[in-house]
Amino acid sequence: MGATSATAAAPARVPFFTQAASFESLWPTTRRHLDQLMDRGKFSHGPKVAELETVLAAWTGARHVIGVNSGTDALVLLLRAAGLRPGDEVIVPAYTFVASATSVVLAGGRPVFADIDPVSYSLDPASVEAVRTDRTRMVMPVHLFHQLADLRALLEVADRHALTVVEDSAEAFGMRWDGVHAGLHGAGGVLSFFPTKTLGAIGDAGAVLTDDPAVADAVAAMRHHGRTGPTVDDFPTINRPTELLGTNSKMDDIQAAVLLAKLDRADQDIARRAELAAGYTERLTGTPGLTLPTVLPRTAATNPVWYVYLIESDHRDGLAEHLARHGVQTETYYPTPLHLQPCFAELGHRRGEFPHAEAACERALALPLYPDLADHHLDLVADLVRGFQQGKHR
Repeated sequence: MGATSATAAAPARVPFFTQAASFESLWPTTRRHLDQLMDRGKFSHGPKVAELETVLAAWTGARHVIGVNSGTDALVLLLRAAGLRPGDEVIVPAYTFVASATSVVLAGGRPVFADIDPVSYSLDPASVEAVRTDRTRMVMPVHLFHQLADLRALLEVADRHALTVVEDSAEAFGMRWDGVHAGLHGAGGVLSFFPTKTLGAIGDAGAVLTDDPAVADAVAAMRHHGRTGPTVDDFPTINRPTELLGTNSKMDDIQAAVLLAKLDRADQDIARRAELAAGYTERLTGTPGLTLPTVLPRTAATNPVWYVYLIESDHRDGLAEHLARHGVQTETYYPTPLHLQPCFAELGHRRGEFPHAEAACERALALPLYPDLADHHLDLVADLVRGFQQGKHR
């Protein structure tokens, strides 16, 4: 999911994200994959992509993984493959990155916004019930920041009204509900490999996860202009029959090579992210005017994976400016709720319709969190946050 950067007023002492150190340590493994790629001479939609799909399927437990060129394209193709028809409504949270909703439009549907649970930041099942109409065909839980949406309740709502569940699990690499990986609880889900993600490439890349072979076949064809049949090492491809309306959304093998190298240390990176999140919580607990992220109890075994450490402050913008003046970069998730975005003005929403989403947009701020973050930088950020908040509450 994207975010808006706070403008730094001083040279960055603590960037919001960097992978320089970890990438240097991964270079020998990455180079081995790149050497294989160069020797084969197939740089897009080739053997490295197929290898990544196989490894990711084993890692997530998905029966099918289809690599594409971004998390956004993954959503568009998944929605189409899951049966979205022109004009169908898809319920989407009002608090998420804009791609969750624009993907519905690009797939031919109509987004319908619902409010969020103020603790998990995910779709509120009661709000889903309130906005559902006879034209609603799908519901899209978005798993944000560090934990899954309330899948038990949302799946019950979907079953009750015969709605298809499509998960925007772009941020949810490694998250599981009762042992089942995010994205595999309905028709399918997606992963984004944008560089800042828990598993990030060095450019844009994404994937569709599904256990449904029909969905997988449709996505695999649509990512390659609707063509079916073999797609690896069968150059040229211009005369292959086109059975579906598709697009050019193939993953390039350089990104696949990087992701294969980084998968070797995915568990280590997830553990480091958890360690850093625990460090923030320990240092910031009891800070006045600050709300810290919470891991909600669930009806099934779930595991948090700390993609983002999101705090809420009653002086969010002032806090971001204070941190920027001291060289600490932050991100605002998200400055404007989707129902008030200009691109959705024709839907006719007004401020006040989804109060929890609007409150999060006004209060939420993400602190630096990534495996390369040093402990002394963690101390610095926490000290700055605590000092600012205490000054505001004297």
